[in-house]
Amino acid sequence: MTDKENPEERRERMRQEELKKNPTGNVKDAFHRTNNGSLVDLVNGLGWKGARILVLILLLIVIICLVFFR
Repeated sequence: MTDKENPEERRERMRQEELKKNPTGNVKDAFHRTNNGSLVDLVNGLGWKGARILVLILLLIVIICLVFFR
């Protein structure tokens, strides 16, 4: 651990340590996560601006579906 470690690096380090401590964990969850990726990985990759845009797009899709499929 370094003194200059940013929050993202700290979260990833803690996540990796948890995986080392409990490698088998929930096998089904781990299988699906490796196939599809996890929400944590998606949001971390996008950053906070990208996550906001993703939420807005999802909300627009829901609103459009509600309007057209009434």
